[in-house]
Amino acid sequence: MISEKLKKGCLLIAEPSIIGDLSFNRSVILLADHNDEGSVGFIINKPLKYKIKDLLPDIDSNFKIYNGGPVEQDNLYFIHTIPDLIPNSIEISNGIFWGGDFETTKTLINNGVIKKKNIRFFLGYSGWDQRQLEDEMQANSWILLKNAYGNKILGKAGNDFWKEKIIELGGEYLIWSNAPENPILN
Repeated sequence: MISEKLKKGCLLIAEPSIIGDLSFNRSVILLADHNDEGSVGFIINKPLKYKIKDLLPDIDSNFKIYNGGPVEQDNLYFIHTIPDLIPNSIEISNGIFWGGDFETTKTLINNGVIKKKNIRFFLGYSGWDQRQLEDEMQANSWILLKNAYGNKILGKAGNDFWKEKIIELGGEYLIWSNAPENPILN
């Protein structure tokens, strides 16, 4: 189901039929980049048990860490809404930015300037080679939606975000909104 053109800034909602895939089952991904070379995104609705200070003791903060995807899970990435404070940020779309100067970011967090509504950290990312995401779209692995939340998505996308999007889609998707994560185990 494609309701939007595949481009950075869109949301990829995992089809309910993706069962048993630990990374993508019930995932909502913010597409951070999409071009002829491939695509990059971050799963925005799967918090991990870690806080930023667990991974980086020199940051005095309890910001949650999210599972960004299965690629490079030993690397930390971030998206944010404050490019005026974080130099070298790359705009994704609608006032959402990716990365930037990390030393400045750490200092601003430790000084209480950056709030959790402004930034989200990820271990790993979701990546697709050239045409791989288009092939997955053709195979109906993803539902493509416009990010109607703009830069407010960081405050919106929590654990139940996938279920909320499935309910909004309605129709044949409603049955999946209350189904167990793995219906085979039911």
